[in-house]
Amino acid sequence: MLDLTPLTALGGTTARVDSFDGLRISECPDWALASVAARLGQEPAMASAARAFLGMALPDVARTAEPDPFGVFWIGPDQWMIEAPHDTHESLAAQIKAALGDTASVTEQTDGWVRFDLQGERCHDVLERLCNADTRSMAPGSVTRTRLEHLGCLLIRRPQDDHFSVLGPRSSARSIHHALMTAATSAI
Repeated sequence: MLDLTPLTALGGTTARVDSFDGLRISECPDWALASVAARLGQEPAMASAARAFLGMALPDVARTAEPDPFGVFWIGPDQWMIEAPHDTHESLAAQIKAALGDTASVTEQTDGWVRFDLQGERCHDVLERLCNADTRSMAPGSVTRTRLEHLGCLLIRRPQDDHFSVLGPRSSARSIHHALMTAATSAI
């Protein structure tokens, strides 16, 4: 039992990367993820504790922030997701819970989600075939909920030019990847 090999959401031993002219689609399995929800009446105390832990205020509605080494994005009223490199933050949810105490409910999310990053000038062409989010109008550092074909997903426009992340249910990783690949090949 000591020789187990972890598999990515797509079933590989290494992350899948698909490159096209002007577009790269990468499976991103190396991120720990936790959700945070302020408890009723604890919103100011939770915001203060989160600021101390992250070194910055939590992002506002539909916004993201990337204080090194974290990524933080708003997902609903008084709710956020926090991501960090898995190698250094394998116990991310426990670290956040220790920092926020009883001011928030913290839930481990790493194995519940899959993340695909799209990079390149053709991101918009691919995403507009798959979802109703107006990616060309999304400001860098913004996040929205959308449907990618038939699946509910989070779509993040990273601060870097032409860089988006799609987060969806891990159990639907192959469907999400298939949709991205189909849109990428039809957008050529």
